[in-house]
Amino acid sequence: MKRFLVMLMRRPQIDPDAIPLHKQFLATLREQGRNEMSGAFADQSGGAYLLRAESLEEALDIAHSDPAHTSGGWDVTVYEWNSH
Repeated sequence: MKRFLVMLMRRPQIDPDAIPLHKQFLATLREQGRNEMSGAFADQSGGAYLLRAESLEEALDIAHSDPAHTSGGWDVTVYEWNSH
């Protein structure tokens, strides 16, 4: 599997009810061995997680199913990670 950095940047109109759903989403990914690490930025502008997926398309499908994205409260960008 490849690694992908998923960046989430908060929009002004976030839905606070999406936050626990997003955290559960990340916990489920961890249980599946797909979320290597995750965390919020210190300035609370957003956060990121390191996702394992077979392809960019799969990574985008997963990231776009994140409640942070589906709620419309965060802008989500996915980058393929070339780790050494």
